[in-house]
Amino acid sequence: MDRFAAPPGYPLRSQSVRDCTGCGACCAAPDIHALRKPLGVPCPNLDEGCRCQIYVARPPVCRDYQPDWVCGEVAPLPTLQARTARFLEIYGLTGEAGRDRG
Repeated sequence: MDRFAAPPGYPLRSQSVRDCTGCGACCAAPDIHALRKPLGVPCPNLDEGCRCQIYVARPPVCRDYQPDWVCGEVAPLPTLQARTARFLEIYGLTGEAGRDRG
């Protein structure tokens, strides 16, 4: 199975980018229990340039993450907030940052 092939219902994406783009979406959208990071909230170890400040000592869940077709879907978006929102939308999730607090 090609993890860069879009699933049914999604448009085809470029097959040429198969490495991490450093967009930060994987550090902001999913919850990361090992870091007590909630869904939809950027990791506190992510700097302004979307670079991990604990990269060498990052937990296994982060170390084992592999880019896939979702990266091609979110990486071109202009902001981390937009990339996070699209990531959550793809998976049908709502993060802390997107919850109605009223």
